[in-house]
Amino acid sequence: MTPASSPPSDRYLCLACGYAYDPAQGDPTQDVPPKTPFADLPADWRCPTCGAPKNRFAREV
Repeated sequence: MTPASSPPSDRYLCLACGYAYDPAQGDPTQDVPPKTPFADLPADWRCPTCGAPKNRFAREV
């Protein structure tokens, strides 16, 4: 794993609406399979709840 990549278990929160992307579940609404790390989501992936872009997410601490 490179320092820039995120561990597969890191959850990311949407700063616009609070949706939590959980890699263990993926995103079935956009055909993202389980165990897909946030860093591996497509650049055009958006929050399934509010449509915010990927850059509006922050890693949950």
